[in-house]
Amino acid sequence: MELINFKVGCKTISLKILDILLTERFDNNLTTLPNNNKSFIGVKDYMDIPTPVFDLGIILNNISTEQSNAHILKQLRIWQEKLLNWFNTLQSNLLNSSASISSNDAELQDFILFYKEFNTDNEDLKLTMSRLNEPFQSLLETVKEAISAHNQSDYKQVSALLEKIKRSNLIQLERLFESAKEQITLDYKPIIVFTTKDGLNPHVGLLVDKVEDNIDYKKEDIKPLDKLTEVGFDLDPQTKNMMRGLIKLPQKHSVLIDPSVIFKPTQIEESESEETQAYGLF
Repeated sequence: MELINFKVGCKTISLKILDILLTERFDNNLTTLPNNNKSFIGVKDYMDIPTPVFDLGIILNNISTEQSNAHILKQLRIWQEKLLNWFNTLQSNLLNSSASISSNDAELQDFILFYKEFNTDNEDLKLTMSRLNEPFQSLLETVKEAISAHNQSDYKQVSALLEKIKRSNLIQLERLFESAKEQITLDYKPIIVFTTKDGLNPHVGLLVDKVEDNIDYKKEDIKPLDKLTEVGFDLDPQTKNMMRGLIKLPQKHSVLIDPSVIFKPTQIEESESEETQAYGLF
C-alpha cells in the first residue's frame, strides 16, 4: 500500500494515498465557527461540501507550526535588539568614560546557548544559526581588546577597534539575523490535505507544513504503538486512536495516521473499534 509522508512541526506523519482526495495551499481563507476545539481552524468548501479543517500541529504537538515560528521570530528579534543595545552601551562607556571598564558579557551567555542548542529540521536555517558563532566570538574578542586599550588610555586604538566591530562583526550578525528570520517566514507554506472515508466525499481537512515524499509499506514495516502508549505516554483518546503505528524511515520514524477516526464521537468509535484498529493494515 502506498503512503504519503507529510511534515508537521518536528514530526513526520503518513497517510494512505487512498485516504487523500486532494492537497491545496492554505491561504488562510477559512470560514471560522464558534467552537471549543483549539485545533479546529475553520471550514473550507471542497466540491461545494463544507469541510472542517483541523491543524494537525496542534493535535500532535500541542502548538501550531505558525505559533512555533512566531515564538522563534520573537526570540531572534529580542536577541538582535539586546545585542545591539549591549554594544551601544559598551561603546558609549568606552568613548566617554575615563573609569576602568571590565568585560561584562555574562548577559550574552544565554545567547550562545540559544544559537548552539537551536534545533530545526530546516537545513538552511540550521546552517545560518551555526554561522552566528564565528562573528559573535570574534566580536567578544575584539571587545576585550578595546576594553584593554581603554584601560591603558589608548583611545585611538579603542576607536579603531570599535569601527572594526561595526564594519565587520555587527554587519555579519545583522545579516545572519535577517537571513534566519527570512528563512523561517519563507519556509512556512502550509497545505490542507483533504481526506476521505469513501474515496469520493471529503471527511476532514488537515493542515500540515509540507509534503515530504511517498513510500510503499509492507506489514513488517508497521510497528504497533501498543507497548509505547501503555508506558508513560499521556495521549488524549482521540490522538491515541488515530495513531496506527510507526514506520521506519532512513533516519527517523513516521507516525501512520487514520484520519477517519479524527473527532469521531466515542459511541461510534466503540461500535466500530474492530474496523478502525485494523485500518486495512493486516
